[in-house]
Amino acid sequence: MSEADWPAVDDYIAGHLLKGDAAIEGVIAANASAGLPAIDVSATQGKMLRLLARGVGARRILEIGTLGGYSTIWLAGALPADGRLVTLELDAHHAEVARGNIARAGFAERVEVRLGRAVETLQAMIDAGEAPFDFVFVDADKESCVDYLRAALVLSRPGTMIVFDNVVREGAIVDPTNTDPRVRGTRALFEAMAAEPRISATAIQTVGAKKWDGFALAIVD
Repeated sequence: MSEADWPAVDDYIAGHLLKGDAAIEGVIAANASAGLPAIDVSATQGKMLRLLARGVGARRILEIGTLGGYSTIWLAGALPADGRLVTLELDAHHAEVARGNIARAGFAERVEVRLGRAVETLQAMIDAGEAPFDFVFVDADKESCVDYLRAALVLSRPGTMIVFDNVVREGAIVDPTNTDPRVRGTRALFEAMAAEPRISATAIQTVGAKKWDGFALAIVD
C-alpha cells in the first residue's frame, strides 16, 4: 500500500458507512463554483465530527473557521431540534457561500455565521457572557491556535470537547527548525495543551483523502 491508496480507503469507508446526503454532497460543488479553496474536512472526518458531537450530547456547538460550511453542516446534524451552532468566519465571501449552503441543508434556524476576525469575535462573546458550548471545533489559522484554545476554555464547561484540525502537518510538527508560521502555531498549541491543567488531551494522526495530518482532542475537566 502507498500514499496513492489512501483516498481509495476513504472511499471504501464512505461507501460502507456513510449514507448519501445530497445537501452535504452539494456543498463541495457549490464551494468549488464559488472559488473557495478545497480545504474542507473529508466526508469520513465530517461524519466523525458529527459522532463526537453526538457522543457528548452537544446542544451548543462553536466552530472557529467556517469556509463554505461543509463541516458546519456535518456538525449541525448532531444537534437536537432546539440546538444552536455558532460558526466564525473572517472572509465575507466565504460567509456568504456558507450561509447559502447551510440554508439549503435545512439548518438556517440552528446555525449562525458570525463575520469577523475570530480572536475579536471570541473576545466579544466572552465579554457578553455568552453561554458555554458543549463542543468546539477549530479549523482556522494555525498561528492563532493558542488564542483559540484560551477562548474556547472560557466559553466551555466541564465535559466540553474541543477538537483542533490539521495538527500533524505531514509530520512537520516534529521538526523544531521548521519556520512555517502554521507549524510554529501548531507546536505552540501542543505546548499550551500540555501545560493546561483544565483539560485532558490527546492527538491522532490521520491519512486519507486529506493526506497525512491529524486531530487534537481535549475534554474540559
